[in-house]
Amino acid sequence: MNILLDSAILIDHLRGIPEAHNWLSTQREGACCLSVITRAEVLSGGPEEQAGQAYALCEAFPCLDITKAVADRAAELRRTHRWKLPDALQASLAMEHQLKLATRNTKDFAPQKHPFVIVPYRL
Repeated sequence: MNILLDSAILIDHLRGIPEAHNWLSTQREGACCLSVITRAEVLSGGPEEQAGQAYALCEAFPCLDITKAVADRAAELRRTHRWKLPDALQASLAMEHQLKLATRNTKDFAPQKHPFVIVPYRL
């Protein structure tokens, strides 16, 4: 694994946005993973008739748990960058596991400022 997927990427895929589908299809098997945060966000959003698709999509990727070390680092990142807690947890997980964070959230995660961030496509 070398990429932690943010929820926006999976939600875009479920919404049929071609850029998300195209980018995900270029990733080799086993390269991407999710956090428990992304999993919860993807499974809790969207229309009821897409719940099965959302579950199947989440099941296609390994899911990383939040440990005490990740939570502690997230607290520090939140204080330093004034990020929302889910964003700080995502960043902390990526750092803890030496992963790139694939996101479209350039407001909080500018790739020029945060080298662990990749923006796979723009809408």
